[in-house]
Amino acid sequence: MRSIIPSKLEEGRVREGRMASTSDYGTTGAFFVTGPKGVVLKIISSDGEGWEHVSVSTEHRTPNWAEMCFVKDLFWGEDECVVQFHPPKSEYVNVHPNCLHLWKNITVEFPRPPSILVGPRAALDKDVEK
Repeated sequence: MRSIIPSKLEEGRVREGRMASTSDYGTTGAFFVTGPKGVVLKIISSDGEGWEHVSVSTEHRTPNWAEMCFVKDLFWGEDECVVQFHPPKSEYVNVHPNCLHLWKNITVEFPRPPSILVGPRAALDKDVEK
């Protein structure tokens, strides 16, 4: 996770109550941040057992792709890979119905498929033909 906390994240830090933290906690804590769609995102971040973890929820719906990308960029750099898991149903834990999670294993690099399996990058990379 980032070592320098974005001001938008720090401004939304929960400082009182059960989930309270201070800037001394770094990116660990609970936060209320207005996302790119104008909706307040409820965020809880933690690390432990070799994993960095961020949960994201809204009051009335599941966060969308733009909101999850926004949160990813608050906590991790653009060159870092984080994932959302779809575990076997037997391992589901659903504490909040409108919550999604981002994960990064800090002990190993997460394998990724070649980007061509998603689609050609020619439209994105001007250097493909070189």
